Amino acid sequence: MDWNSVSFDWNQVRAFLATVEKGSFSAAARALGLAQPTLGRQVAGLEADLGVTLFERLGKSLILTEAGQELLGAVREMGAAAGRISLTAAGQSQTIEGLVRISVGDALATCLLPPILARLADIAPGIVIELIVSNELSDLRRREADIAVRHVRPTEPELIARFIRDSRARLYAAPAYLARYGRPTSGADLRGALIVGFERGERLLEVLRAHGLAVERENFRHYTNNTVVGWEMVRQGLGIGIMMEEVAAATKGVELVLPGFTPIPVPIWLTTHRELRTSRRIRLVYDFLAEELGRISV
Repeated sequence: MDWNSVSFDWNQVRAFLATVEKGSFSAAARALGLAQPTLGRQVAGLEADLGVTLFERLGKSLILTEAGQELLGAVREMGAAAGRISLTAAGQSQTIEGLVRISVGDALATCLLPPILARLADIAPGIVIELIVSNELSDLRRREADIAVRHVRPTEPELIARFIRDSRARLYAAPAYLARYGRPTSGADLRGALIVGFERGERLLEVLRAHGLAVERENFRHYTNNTVVGWEMVRQGLGIGIMMEEVAAATKGVELVLPGFTPIPVPIWLTTHRELRTSRRIRLVYDFLAEELGRISV
């Protein structure tokens, strides 16, 4: 290899790749934990070292130049290789101290994980936990997280998963809502009910209909993509909501609606990258979460 031909550093390449993927200097800086001027200087440094212009500005937008397009494939290969290096190194780490990042949905993160993490801190005080709270699936292959709590089984061959158990989701409402609109006794009674939707679209509507509930789009007066916010809407009496039994049991001010309603199964899977299972700290957290999530009961 001609070492003298490599005149740039990885930080510059990383800044360029993040800018391409995020679409702007500001978004890339946030993703990398940098100040925007610092990231801009790194991209400018890469352009100077390579002797090419990588971006052109069009209004407020960044447009990748032809030279940038030519380099992008090789840069993405470098990014993938860098990720594999970090993944392999993390997998070989035998210390039980350090950072473990857990991706988890907002409802579980708010209502169920804090006491579990408190017990983990007692037995492994050297482990630092970062919760990545999102209802979207984190990409474990790209190290967006070390461990993920999911409601679907992963299909990627690089990932391994453990089925923890099936939780169950039921219908709940606040006493104030039931006092105003009455207490339904059958699925047909939901024709005029107000329902809080945790997502827009047809999926929740189809699920409820499949379970014998007479609901239409008009039943949904409030939507949010944040489950915790939606659950608070339910608690404040804005409508009926669907929630996992464990979360409802930990919430004051909600009552079960339609006790005869067949619960909706909510599978809980614990997922990590295959190579990370050789890391003692990640294995410890993974096994501890599996045990603790498995023993939660209503």
